[in-house]
Amino acid sequence: MKILLIQTAFIGDVVLATPLVEKLHRFYPSAQVDVMLRKGNEGLLAGNPHVGKLWIWDKKRKKYRHLFALLRRVRRERYDVVVNLQRFAGTGLFSVLAGAKNVVGFGKNPLSLLYNRRVEHQIGSGLHEVQRNLCLIAHLTDEAFEMPKLYPQPSDFESVEKLKAKPYATISPASVWFTKQLPAKKWAEVIALIGADKTVYLLGAKGDVATCEQLVEQSGGRAVNLAGQLSLLQSAALMRDATMNYVNDSAPMHLASAMNAPTTAFFCSTTPAFGFGPLAQNARVVEATPSPACRPCGLHGYKACRKGHFCCAYGIAIQ
Repeated sequence: MKILLIQTAFIGDVVLATPLVEKLHRFYPSAQVDVMLRKGNEGLLAGNPHVGKLWIWDKKRKKYRHLFALLRRVRRERYDVVVNLQRFAGTGLFSVLAGAKNVVGFGKNPLSLLYNRRVEHQIGSGLHEVQRNLCLIAHLTDEAFEMPKLYPQPSDFESVEKLKAKPYATISPASVWFTKQLPAKKWAEVIALIGADKTVYLLGAKGDVATCEQLVEQSGGRAVNLAGQLSLLQSAALMRDATMNYVNDSAPMHLASAMNAPTTAFFCSTTPAFGFGPLAQNARVVEATPSPACRPCGLHGYKACRKGHFCCAYGIAIQ
């Protein structure tokens, strides 16, 4: 059997798709399970022993020309099943035209009427996004839950081994969306609560260097800025052995879940009820109490607080 999974959204979305890879391999160990990703996310699945080919869609350069060039190559693979985890027209059209015998996806996709099987995707249904994703392959497997999983390689662990010389915590302070990001003042309070016997590592992408440097200054040099220095899997390898990983409702939270690493997740404008909360055994969610009446203000967050007060973040007690 040849199966193609399509998830061309962001880092966290790819992590939350990995349970499908794990479960399909367990039920069909001889099957070829390939994955289609957006360019830049391929490193997440590097070294995954259950993934065959990676198909990469470059969304930033001649987006649709590249998509149809990719489609021509994918059609030659003659997949038995295409599972589309996205709810947008581009991947819906791709799924329908991929030439697979069966196409499965969410009913919210505008092209889902052309699928062989449609699954409802309901935010606020009480299901985690992992559970919603697993519903897409329940007819091929079962309805049991499966954890996200990443596979940092020995070289990833070796590259961060020197950082583990003494107990440490990690903080991933940045988010794509302002209203999902705990303010710098609050992060400084978090750092102040971490024991002086522990090193504090700040994690993030190259674009987060300035944000992390600001925290280094506000903490009086207590934190070490690693933003832009580690790959995604190296970051995951470091998070695994931390005494605690402090995160926003963002991609690093899902990296921690995939490593079953201790997690403290701060939810500002969003809420775990959307189904994107942490999954590690040792995980807690911290929110403003009482919750502002305007929260949640949206599923993905905004570039600024629409009310101007950002009480959902500044109302969080750091303790």
